[in-house]
Amino acid sequence: MTEQPRAVLGRILDDLGSTLIDVVAGEADPSTAVTGVLIQDPLDEPAGLPGSVVLGVGVYGAGAVAALVERAAGLGAVAVVVRSPVPVAGPVAEAADRTGVTVLGLTPGASWAQVAALLRSLLATDELGTVGGPDATGGAEPLAGDLFALANATAALLDGPVTVEDRGGRVLAFSSRQDEGDDARIATVLDRQVPAENLRALERRGAFRALYRKEEPVYVTGVSDKPRVATAVRAGGEILGSIWVVVDGPLGEDRTQALQEAAKVAALHLLRHRAGEDAERRLRADLLATVLEGGLHAPQAAARLGLSAQPACVLALRVTGEPSAPDRVAAGHRVAEALALHLAAIHPRTATASLGGVTYAVLPTRSDEDALRAAEAFLGRVGDRVPAVIGVGRLAVRPADLRRSRADADRALRVLGSGRSRRRSARLKDVHAASLLEELRERLAAEDDIPDGPVVRLRAYDARHHTALTDTLDAWLDTFGDVPAAAAAVHVHPNTFRYRLKRLAEVAGIDLDDPEARFEAMLHLRLDPPHP
Repeated sequence: MTEQPRAVLGRILDDLGSTLIDVVAGEADPSTAVTGVLIQDPLDEPAGLPGSVVLGVGVYGAGAVAALVERAAGLGAVAVVVRSPVPVAGPVAEAADRTGVTVLGLTPGASWAQVAALLRSLLATDELGTVGGPDATGGAEPLAGDLFALANATAALLDGPVTVEDRGGRVLAFSSRQDEGDDARIATVLDRQVPAENLRALERRGAFRALYRKEEPVYVTGVSDKPRVATAVRAGGEILGSIWVVVDGPLGEDRTQALQEAAKVAALHLLRHRAGEDAERRLRADLLATVLEGGLHAPQAAARLGLSAQPACVLALRVTGEPSAPDRVAAGHRVAEALALHLAAIHPRTATASLGGVTYAVLPTRSDEDALRAAEAFLGRVGDRVPAVIGVGRLAVRPADLRRSRADADRALRVLGSGRSRRRSARLKDVHAASLLEELRERLAAEDDIPDGPVVRLRAYDARHHTALTDTLDAWLDTFGDVPAAAAAVHVHPNTFRYRLKRLAEVAGIDLDDPEARFEAMLHLRLDPPHP
């Protein structure tokens, strides 16, 4: 099996180095693998993610930056990004040399949110492989690779900085050498979006109309300081996006052809990415199902999902209500996506998938208490808009234990979804007794095995004579034989209640002084509660 290519530090420096970030301290090994992005929070220790890049939002000064480097090393990170200018000499350089963590400086004015999005998109594009397939060699199509590689190759061919954009002006990828563009281009790359005033100007000049109607590239002037050449990215009759190049003047025939060829390759990438999103979702669901079911291939599936390095808990979410209601189905999809986003913010290695009407998530965490707090926080944010419940499984120290964690989450979920609990989230140990009753109730219902006994005789008598002896027994048992309290619960005088209690003992043939008889009656009433 050919392994998926992995993002490396050198790749990030090549794609973002000329515009957004620079190495300011430490030795940057281009071959160092990068696995994810973490954002530092001084009040909340993030989960460790070996190979991550830590974004030092709000970290200024030599001492604070050096402390961040030390903290990042403890998390297994390979680099930190802090806002430039960075005080390089002294503590920062010493910390970088001692830990091996590279310190990167972020250009002033760049948005942290956009930097995080750029880094994550660079990591994600490596999962798409290359146009030539996993076995492509150096003789493959020169524009093959991901969209960033395509942008760089196009920039080299046309001798100008390139952006690949969707139909709304959102930047999907960009080349190096963006500093050779103008202020509008730099703002576009920093914000990952064409400025609104530029979009309006292009619309007024008819640039988009010409771009989407013509097969050949369009030369655009008068909107920015430097002219642009743009071509639409098409797949059949569908417009997927466009490629924009900052140029000094109109392109010659050779460069025009090169740009048109680049657009064809970009179309392939965008189509693969769109199809790949569904394929990736299905793949992750299959891998997660394999992990949760256990068996021979579970460890390999856990490794592919990045779940084999640390303990984790399984969370199971279900939207309550009528199973076939269209609004319930739609709400289920929305809340599943929201849960995935919420948990990914807690730990980037969280795996989430919907299986059989239940959304399962494997959350790397230190304890089931932390997992329960994450579930409660999510449901608190959702509020009453979506009637969802979440069961939380035990902490799984190894991937092989995730099967039992899933079983715990399912059992807790059955209790929460039955309507017999007021809670919206719980671990199995929080609702263990109720879970045992629920399982016994399901077994009796499946086997139609409700035995005859005092409670059955009472209900038959109540149905024939329109009495309430079953409710009387239930109230007496719930109040531990406290007649005044039980009488108040059913809104009758205590003397009336005592009469009913004596009468129900005669009708049911039950000895209320016998603890075994009381337990049997209480269990029967819990399995099949009186209807209000």
